[in-house]
Amino acid sequence: MPKKKAAKKKLTHFDAKGNAVMVDVSAKASTVREAIAKGSVYMEPATLKLITSRKVKKGDVLAVAQLAGIQAAKRTPDMIPLCHPIALSSVKVDLVCDAKAVRITATCKVTGQTGVEMEALTAVSAAALTVYDMCKSADRAMRISDIRLVKKSGGKSGVFEQK
Repeated sequence: MPKKKAAKKKLTHFDAKGNAVMVDVSAKASTVREAIAKGSVYMEPATLKLITSRKVKKGDVLAVAQLAGIQAAKRTPDMIPLCHPIALSSVKVDLVCDAKAVRITATCKVTGQTGVEMEALTAVSAAALTVYDMCKSADRAMRISDIRLVKKSGGKSGVFEQK
């Protein structure tokens, strides 16, 4: 069976001349939109123990990282130049420790004309960087990894989901 050609995707943040542009969303319908992003901060077991026992000198790592993620989601357009400022209706950032890492999940919601993928990804990134910052004196070999969009819903393109 012959292989189908992949449809060429158009990059939306460039005009016909190749200049960067903010996408015009004025004609889009306002719908409920949600995005979920995840990421991990891998570290030594001793560092995880410091976090879970709340013995990190800078304070409660998980609580501070959670707040950093929420704050970052709200400030996404200040960091990502072509990202629309939106009125987020909800931002949740969950951090869970397992045997190898701090696992971070961010869920962002809005009723609007554009999605919240960048806000969810930014929340995870800021939370991960905060974990690193607060624990770097104990473990400089920590590794931030696996930051990705796992689900998005709402809008014309519908649902996207990956594990």
